[in-house]
Amino acid sequence: MAKTPDFTKTLQDVMAKFPVDTSSFQDAFKSQTALGERMAQVALAAAERSTEISAQWAKDTIARMGELTATKEEPAEYAKALGDFASAAAEMAAEHMAAFAEVAKKVQMDTVDLMLTAGKDLASDAQQAAENATRETQAAVKKAAAAASSAGTAAKL
Repeated sequence: MAKTPDFTKTLQDVMAKFPVDTSSFQDAFKSQTALGERMAQVALAAAERSTEISAQWAKDTIARMGELTATKEEPAEYAKALGDFASAAAEMAAEHMAAFAEVAKKVQMDTVDLMLTAGKDLASDAQQAAENATRETQAAVKKAAAAASSAGTAAKL
């Protein structure tokens, strides 16, 4: 009965002839974590500013509520106070929504800038990795060819 040959040693020899340089993976990981850190900083700054805007909006609204709830002499004054409150609330809403829009605009600009920078870095890293891989592969092929040539010469003898 035929026995299946064991190619373990052969495969190990082949893999030893083509070493893998993991530095490109490490560099890619480092650049990705740096990008993640910068993106997190942008998001946290936006969250902080948004919280400040929301808190200021709440403070302004509460201050206006005090004017609305004050005791009035005439019933018509209550209607006027409510109208003034509604007008002020609409004005505050427009101001605060514009502030939120500025935050969103800044986040968008920062994100685009980070992505463009990351794209340039990634292209540069990829080019370097490809050049390194080409050099290493060519060296490994030369070694393998030399080893095969030596083995062929030894086999003839």
